[in-house]
Amino acid sequence: MARLDDDARRLLSGPNYGYLATLMPGGEPKVDPVWVDHEGDLVLVTTDGKSIKARNAALDDRVALAVNAYDDPYDQLQVRGRVVEVRPDDGLVVLDRLSEKYLGEPFPRRRWSQRVVLVIEPALARTSHSPLRHKEPR
Repeated sequence: MARLDDDARRLLSGPNYGYLATLMPGGEPKVDPVWVDHEGDLVLVTTDGKSIKARNAALDDRVALAVNAYDDPYDQLQVRGRVVEVRPDDGLVVLDRLSEKYLGEPFPRRRWSQRVVLVIEPALARTSHSPLRHKEPR
């Protein structure tokens, strides 16, 4: 398992969006925007238990994740790894924690078949910070 360095933990702890790639049954990649967090060196992503990403991870646990800093898209983290656990989150404890981070309030309640947390063990976790600066389009 790859260890998350301080920059990786910072990016995962902040309100930065991730893009999770899973593999469809035919091998095609599927990418979804996701909220992210970490627990030590493990990466956490929440989803509906019947979502395509959850079903893909159940069939093939290999995933990749990219995270960019909200205020600087050139401050980034790349992760390759495996989903090593699917934890139930029916009480929405993890989802509410992430919602507080991203929205500043608990997640609005609605019906789901099942909420889960995909626990990702990184095989590779690499951060980079380019000196380039993003400018607003003209």
